[in-house]
Amino acid sequence: MDPELIADCVHCGFCLPSCPTYVLWHEEMDSPRGRIHLMAALADGSLALTDTVAEHFDRCLGCMACVTACPSGVQYDRLIELTRVEVERRHRRSVSERLLRGAMFAVLPHRRRLRAALALRRLPAPGPLATLKRLAPPWSSPAWPPVHLPGSGPRVALVAGCVQSVVFGDVNSATARVLAAEGFDVHVPRAQQCCGALHAHAGRLDQGIARAKTLESALAGYDHVVTNAAGCGSHLKDHGIANVVDVSELLGVARAERHPLEISVAFQDSCHLRHAQRIVDQPRAMLASIPGLRLLECAEQDLCCGSAGIYNLVQPQAAGELGDRKARRVLDTGADAYASANPGCLVQVSAALRRRGRPLPAFHPIELLDASIRGVDPDRLLKEARQ
Repeated sequence: MDPELIADCVHCGFCLPSCPTYVLWHEEMDSPRGRIHLMAALADGSLALTDTVAEHFDRCLGCMACVTACPSGVQYDRLIELTRVEVERRHRRSVSERLLRGAMFAVLPHRRRLRAALALRRLPAPGPLATLKRLAPPWSSPAWPPVHLPGSGPRVALVAGCVQSVVFGDVNSATARVLAAEGFDVHVPRAQQCCGALHAHAGRLDQGIARAKTLESALAGYDHVVTNAAGCGSHLKDHGIANVVDVSELLGVARAERHPLEISVAFQDSCHLRHAQRIVDQPRAMLASIPGLRLLECAEQDLCCGSAGIYNLVQPQAAGELGDRKARRVLDTGADAYASANPGCLVQVSAALRRRGRPLPAFHPIELLDASIRGVDPDRLLKEARQ
């Protein structure tokens, strides 16, 4: 924890309405301002890292809405990342917590293990592993896109991801097709692994940075390294990986013909796109380029859905409340479908919609653009979509 970064906070409270856990509980220590008070006390030695103190840090989603709201430029993103490193280094977690976190990092960053785990999702899951089973999506899509789709434009490498490549391989395929249709020379190298975003989010920062650097080496030499998962893009950009862009940043000028797609879509900003990367207009412009598509805005766009990396696995009660709240906002729009640009959000909100008995077709925005370019029938698109 950096005392100079801590001192930037003037405790004005502008962050409070944007903090999901403060909105839920109105507890000062579960707000960014309160957590910074705790960081300061830990840094000067006036407070011990007890179970209660660690819990207040664990309850933070790391959604970075407070960074957007802060008028003083407090680097809360950096502060919470460093604090989580200290928590993991100094705090002894319970046996069940260690079991759950160990299981997550033994499975999620490894494609083969994740595919095997999803194949067993209907089997009973004991104790803390029940959370993993409850959130496991009822779909999977492990297909790998073509390793090369030639084009005359800039050479780009697509980050396939770990969870993304197993659960949302069809999103990767759609991304590759759209980029190729727009003239890019698209590569999806198989020699790439997890980017480390999940590790960094959970206080395993050294592992997270090491994985990011390994991925950088695997994807060196391209004009752009393209991500379609907001959390991965945020992590790679934060740790200085060169030439990283979100796919929506490359699609400002439409080149391929768009065919009408007469559906209404409730769009939810991913926190790591909206707040961490400050990308707001680009995905909307991408959707607005689709003829006939009606883009509907969910209320409370600044408020996290509760996915937040591993948060919905380690803090299931709070995540469930936030997911239910976001599902209500999606349904309030009356849309035919739901869209978000992050795999965690799609899993989280889709699960909340299923709990309410009102599932909706769920898309990454790039899939809708891909369907428009290919001229897919809207009824078929909705019927065959994940829910």
